Amino acid sequence: MATSAHVSKVRSLYKRILILHRFLPIDLRAMGDQYVKDEFRRHKSASSSEVKCFMREWENYKDTLQTQILESAGEERNPVKFGAELPERKLKDFQDEQIGQLYELMLEATKPNRQFNIQEDNVKK
Repeated sequence: MATSAHVSKVRSLYKRILILHRFLPIDLRAMGDQYVKDEFRRHKSASSSEVKCFMREWENYKDTLQTQILESAGEERNPVKFGAELPERKLKDFQDEQIGQLYELMLEATKPNRQFNIQEDNVKK
């Protein structure tokens, strides 16, 4: 059973990531929020070794996203690119299911007409 300190740490990371997603373009936010929710739900019953890797990778994601958001502040002229290259050596550590998820995520992120049709709250209809 997970300790309350561990549960608190996981919940804090989860909430922080969702807060950072508020600074993403609306379509990336929707896709990112859903992916984070699914991944955290999927790993509720993971083994301790999987949890260590899971938490490390999501901490890295949070740190990278936070840095990119801070760097993008005030950069109105140049379009901001979020994300990072995934080195081939990391792909070798992935399970087949993870490769499939990554592929589906890449397809969704690069679609010209994404499945999410979301408008900003401040856009007049």
